[in-house]
Amino acid sequence: MAKKIWVLDTETKGTGANVVPLESTLRKPAGAAEPLYVPPKRAPRPPQPPAPRLPRSFKIVDVTSGEVLAEGVDTRAAIRVLEGLGSVVDVRIYQWDDTTERWILLTLGEHKSLWDYRGKLGPEPASL
Repeated sequence: MAKKIWVLDTETKGTGANVVPLESTLRKPAGAAEPLYVPPKRAPRPPQPPAPRLPRSFKIVDVTSGEVLAEGVDTRAAIRVLEGLGSVVDVRIYQWDDTTERWILLTLGEHKSLWDYRGKLGPEPASL
């Protein structure tokens, strides 16, 4: 009858040592271990193209009278309305925001940026 060799296994995690057969403590050769499965990397998703940007729409309101001078006009038309005014602080310029569906008041710096284009547009194109 074959004798079994028993050894004291001390590789327990703080629970004490156990007496186990020698065969269970022997290290297996590195090649005999089960191969480690590593899943392949996923192919990256193609980036979503950005939504096309709609043309800007402006609303111009006279400060003193509260009269709407122009509403829903493009940039060129807004600058043409500004050409007939005396000062940048005489009007409030709003831009339509599609995400919130509200008119957003432009900052004074943005007012001045539009104001600086007065007189630089050239003649209006002839309509067909």
